[in-house]
Amino acid sequence: MYKREKSIQMKSSSSALYNNLSVLPIPHKKLTYFAAIHGSLVNLVSSSTDGLNLSHRQLQSKEGGSGHGSSLIMQASWCVLPSRTLLVLASQKGIQMYEPDGSIMVYWHAMDTPEAQTEAVFARGIAATGGHYITVGSSTGSILVFNIPAKGTNITVCEVLEEHRDPITEIANDCAGEKHCGADLVTADDSGLLCVWESGDDFKLLHKIPSYGVSCSSVRMWAGVIVGGYGNGEIQVYDAESGAMQVEVKAHARWISSLDIAPTTGKLVSGAEDSFVSVWILSRSPETNGIEMEHLHTECVTDIQMCGARFCDPEGSSFAVSGYDLSEIIRFVQV
Repeated sequence: MYKREKSIQMKSSSSALYNNLSVLPIPHKKLTYFAAIHGSLVNLVSSSTDGLNLSHRQLQSKEGGSGHGSSLIMQASWCVLPSRTLLVLASQKGIQMYEPDGSIMVYWHAMDTPEAQTEAVFARGIAATGGHYITVGSSTGSILVFNIPAKGTNITVCEVLEEHRDPITEIANDCAGEKHCGADLVTADDSGLLCVWESGDDFKLLHKIPSYGVSCSSVRMWAGVIVGGYGNGEIQVYDAESGAMQVEVKAHARWISSLDIAPTTGKLVSGAEDSFVSVWILSRSPETNGIEMEHLHTECVTDIQMCGARFCDPEGSSFAVSGYDLSEIIRFVQV
């Protein structure tokens, strides 16, 4: 069971974007960072563990390193690599990478907009993988792979993955830190197609999990298990090695806006536009090695369209949610 704790106030409300909440726990400082997007701004909040001491910062998406002009931000996420952690913003104009507290921009990458392009180009979908790579998706279906040095600003695009034909919605690495059959990355797009990858000096496509006509708005990966949240409210669970569906759950009445997995326990949190947030647990059957999913808890945040849901610690003992036009982050703690 979880109970609602004191909310964390933000300077402005959350935009109606899915996956619009990122959380970075910093245990040795007894702090947690939260990020939620409002238009061309990112609300950053540093909170003490008890939620009583807060520090606020707002980042604005800029056009290029000179900082002229702004654009709508599509996603903000912390990418944790063995050597460093970066805050990555994906927007209509390009990709920005900051130090974790948002104080210093270390890299800017402009999105290419061909003259013949009639629709807006934007970046969306962010994940760290392979020890020193950060992957960012785009509206063209391309996925940019950035090589991240242990320190400094010499960040380069080392590869572009071109298997998707529809806008990327979300990218996830295996949060358990394991490679099953080499698979450690999954990418999702607006058509519902999932691509499973092995990261490395040359990224290798292992297989595709075909779409069934519904957008996959959020995806997560854990211990060789892939979990997709879809526009029809379904959660589907796949085996990363075979790509075979293992579990199908009609989890929500409306569009699923966010998924997250606690890496040490396999707990799964799902938030949706139906105002409900649910906690589940993933496991493998000792007899068959098949993947199982059990419901643990559900909360209703009345009249709030969920935009993001994230665990606040590796065990999944607490989680936070953001909602459209809501100027606070609501926290729940296990009791």
